[in-house]
Amino acid sequence: MNEYTLLAGDIGATNTKLAFYTAEEGLFKPLFEKTLKNDDFESFDDLLDVYLESTDTSFQAICFGIAGVNILNRIQVTNLGWDIDGTELQKKFSLKGAWLLNDLQALSYAVVNLRDEDLSIIRTGKKVDCAPIAVIAPGTGLGEGFLTWDGEMYQAQSTEGGHVDFGPTNDRQVHLLNYLQKKLPRVSYENVCSGIGIPNLYDFLRDQDYAKEPEWLREKINQVSDSAPVIFNTALDEEKDCELCRLTVELFAEILGAEAGNLALKTLAQGGIYIGGGIPPRILPWLKQDTVIKAITEKDPHTELMSSIPVMVITNPIANLIGAAYFGFMKLSLL
Repeated sequence: MNEYTLLAGDIGATNTKLAFYTAEEGLFKPLFEKTLKNDDFESFDDLLDVYLESTDTSFQAICFGIAGVNILNRIQVTNLGWDIDGTELQKKFSLKGAWLLNDLQALSYAVVNLRDEDLSIIRTGKKVDCAPIAVIAPGTGLGEGFLTWDGEMYQAQSTEGGHVDFGPTNDRQVHLLNYLQKKLPRVSYENVCSGIGIPNLYDFLRDQDYAKEPEWLREKINQVSDSAPVIFNTALDEEKDCELCRLTVELFAEILGAEAGNLALKTLAQGGIYIGGGIPPRILPWLKQDTVIKAITEKDPHTELMSSIPVMVITNPIANLIGAAYFGFMKLSLL
């Protein structure tokens, strides 16, 4: 296996990260890592060709983590529509193997390999060895997965849990649900706990007079196709002092905490809750607030159980690549 070079990928709805890995360099030293914007390409094949043209590196296998449902090693990217077929990629490049994972499977495999410096502790808790582990990741969409112990190692399982019905936990969230039911055919957690959902929270808080929208901010939002980065950046900028943006992030964090707790309760994740995705590392101060810990923990009649579960935020920006590379090398070792 040592002579193999693996092409690993993290393919989301907005961006794609690609990098080469070798067993000699290890999981934390990707080669020729690049992030490409999906909107710049008509298809995944076009994106991949542009990346490969930038290097003359030869490779013998592929493993991609992709935001979508894996059916027979073929995935259509959710919220984008690209169709990626592992069997076709293997034939096209004459590879030893080409394996596709759901993006949360890839992230989950990263969890069992991450170092202390790749994590920010929200709550230490008391980890139970070999117990299930819950993984939730808000990015453009909301991904959810978990890990189970098979007697020898952890195996990652993907879900489409981000698309389950949103369940409010307090009066403000009940009002949010009522508000969105008038605008959407169905309200899922992804609609309120992802990059897609951020504008929904913002509009709700503005329209229901929880806080006023500054004129300069309205003009700025009207100039962009995706308002989520503007809202987050404004909330983080103390000089802007925007209550509406701060309340939006606060509501987002509260809902994320509740759904992270839901996932942990469903899987009995005494091995820990790991929060990944592109958004959480940017809003760590909000995720460490008591309201978020309370949302994770208070699941009567199992509050005591939930209060013992460790909670971490994944801060390594290439965690999905690490997980994909780990799985790819694991598969290569079996050839």
